[in-house]
Amino acid sequence: MHPDDLRAYARRPWRLLAELDLDHWARELAARGPLATLEASQALWVHMRSVRPDWPTETDRRADLADHVALKQAIGRASGAFIATARR
Repeated sequence: MHPDDLRAYARRPWRLLAELDLDHWARELAARGPLATLEASQALWVHMRSVRPDWPTETDRRADLADHVALKQAIGRASGAFIATARR
């Protein structure tokens, strides 16, 4: 890789790109609902399988499940806090 290419990549307007991404998905969700993200996830799945046919590995699946369980527990703790606050 050429050093100038790396510098150009690092200098990209990352905040603007993130805002444009959020705007894009807000429009997609408003226009097509959850189908927009489902189709995007399916396209990413197909692409990843074309790049790495063995994906996801058993290790990948275990890590993904652990992440989902941790997220579910965090949501449960947060919702409990909101319920306790609402009862006061």
